[in-house]
Amino acid sequence: MEDELVIELKAGDVLLPVHEAQLITYLKLADKTMGFLLNFNVDLIKNGIKRRINGYFGDN
Repeated sequence: MEDELVIELKAGDVLLPVHEAQLITYLKLADKTMGFLLNFNVDLIKNGIKRRINGYFGDN
């Protein structure tokens, strides 16, 4: 569902833990289930995508 997704866009050299924490905070505040952290400063866009599920902190 489109109303269950948060997308955070970045264009930095690397994604830092603070960027993931920011996404998790947005998910909690908006009471949404899933979010994506997208970094456009990569050779392949698939290498710049991280998915996070609200309430789940494992690697995925």
